[in-house]
Amino acid sequence: MEATSLRFAHAARTIADVTRLRGLDAPTFRSPPSLAGVQRSLRRRGGSATVSVRLHQRPWAAVLADMIDGVIVANRLSGTAADTVRTALWQAVEGAAVIAA
Repeated sequence: MEATSLRFAHAARTIADVTRLRGLDAPTFRSPPSLAGVQRSLRRRGGSATVSVRLHQRPWAAVLADMIDGVIVANRLSGTAADTVRTALWQAVEGAAVIAA
């Protein structure tokens, strides 16, 4: 199933909400990346992060994975903390029907 901008917006809201509830900084999500030839990018500016993800001709699961990994990288998480947050975010998008929306 291919990604759409409406699904992307819904996923971004869900992921950002769960990220904030866990006391982390929610990045801004946008599409497409401004860098040519990349599937995703992360830009830090003024204490905030922007995760850019390419939607066109990509499986929806790959887009979600890039968004979730963007939260991990933006918050500089690793090890157990990264695994815990990654699991919570996947559960959130599954529970919010973002995967099948």
